[in-house]
Amino acid sequence: MSANTFGTLFRFTTFGESHGPAIGCVVDGVPPRIPLTEADIQAWLDKRRPGQSRYTTQRQEPDTVKILSGVFEGVTTGTPIGLLIENVDARSKDYGDIAQKFRPGHADYTYQQKYGIRDYRGGGRSSARETAMRVAAGAVARKVLSARLGDGVSIRGALIQMGPHRIDRANWDWAEVDRNPFFAPDAKAAEAWAGYLEGVRKRGSSCGAVIEVVADGIPVGLGAPIYAKLDADLGGALMGINAAKGVEIGAGFEAAALSGEENADEMRAGKDGAVEFLSNKAGGILGGISTGQPIVARVAIKPTSSILAPRKTVDIHGNDTEIVTKGRHDPCVGIRGVPVAEAMVAAVLADHLLRHRAQNS
Repeated sequence: MSANTFGTLFRFTTFGESHGPAIGCVVDGVPPRIPLTEADIQAWLDKRRPGQSRYTTQRQEPDTVKILSGVFEGVTTGTPIGLLIENVDARSKDYGDIAQKFRPGHADYTYQQKYGIRDYRGGGRSSARETAMRVAAGAVARKVLSARLGDGVSIRGALIQMGPHRIDRANWDWAEVDRNPFFAPDAKAAEAWAGYLEGVRKRGSSCGAVIEVVADGIPVGLGAPIYAKLDADLGGALMGINAAKGVEIGAGFEAAALSGEENADEMRAGKDGAVEFLSNKAGGILGGISTGQPIVARVAIKPTSSILAPRKTVDIHGNDTEIVTKGRHDPCVGIRGVPVAEAMVAAVLADHLLRHRAQNS
């Protein structure tokens, strides 16, 4: 299997399967002498960790990260950073009943057709378990960004829609994101979602979600106007997340319904020769290059197909059958997708920062 590496200058390669002994990644391209400890990474992994509420999978993984290389006396050395997380609570027997069947909506069929073999234990390499290492790599990316740009950089994500239920943006409160199990910035929406998702869970079903990520403190100039557009790379990074089915930057699809006057981010002269924008429909990116405004991206996450409700499918021999997916699954994978989306945005921005400085030192 190829294509396990993400990025150009800041790059990481992940390895491991859902029910293997461990998952890990190698992060390369990190400049030397950047402070980095396991605690710096663990804080972000804890946001994604399963089993923290009844609204997520009850698989009990501590996701304790180990730094194997690339750090000496508390700072990076400029060499590859090896990271490892051991799997401690896999239940492979839960998947014995579906070893010969393809789960609808999952990668079982396509993996089997492409490679002639698949790891049916939780999806193997296609499992969202792999995203823990993206969060770990994203934590390193955050350290690169803060080391080069200062403490004013922030990359924050929130769940803005669960199933058909959206937040009220008038109630947006970033502090609320850390006070509820859904990473919702709207306390009233979070309260309503609790009842809604409980009903979904009890039916043995699932629902989708929309995640919004906002990056503040990013300077003007990151990205390139042709084949390295910042928004294109962000789109690819977010679409690469398990279960992602759509990405928007700024106004996104709603821009199609706006007039030219409404969509234009008008500008005025600011202090010290800086430009001030009167709106941010572009989501902080113009012509593939960051404007210095907040970068705003959203990703739509589909409902997981690992559900208890019987679904029609075929087996590996081509026979019609039905399937029920047992085991421990998230009724809404978008919840734990929030720190994953943050991590991928951080990785793209760190990569583009290093690329920008290589050309515009």
